[in-house]
Amino acid sequence: MRIDGQCHCGHVRYDAEIDPGDVSICHCSDCQQLTGSAYRVTAVTASRNIRLTANPPKIYRKFGDNGRPRLQSFCPECGSPLFTTGEGEDAAITGIRVGTINQRRDLRPSRQIWCRSALAWVHDLGRMPGVPGD
Repeated sequence: MRIDGQCHCGHVRYDAEIDPGDVSICHCSDCQQLTGSAYRVTAVTASRNIRLTANPPKIYRKFGDNGRPRLQSFCPECGSPLFTTGEGEDAAITGIRVGTINQRRDLRPSRQIWCRSALAWVHDLGRMPGVPGD
C-alpha cells in the first residue's frame, strides 16, 4: 500500500510502501513515554521503502527494554515522533508511527507486543462512553 505522511507541523514529510497487515501496537514503557500515551501504533516496512520528501527528522539513540539500540526519529520543529529503526541488521526495518500516516484510517493493528507493560485499563476502552467531538 502506498502511503504518505508528515509530522504535526509539516516540516518533515515522507512517502512509503507498506504492508497494511503489518501494523502493531506496542505497550512497552519506552513507547508509552515516547508517545505520552498508553501505547504506540506502528506500521513496519523495509527501510528502503521510505523516502523523505521534505526536511529530515532529528534522530537520537536509546537502548530499548530488550537491550538493543533503537534510533528514534522525530521532527526537530514540533517534536512529533515519526520513525524507529535499529542499528546493524536491525536497520533494515523501520517502524512508521501510524499517527503520522495520512491513510491511517485504512490501517488496523494485527498484533500487540510488550503486553506485560500494558496499562490495566487499556483493554476496557471499547466499554467507555464516548462522544464524537469535544
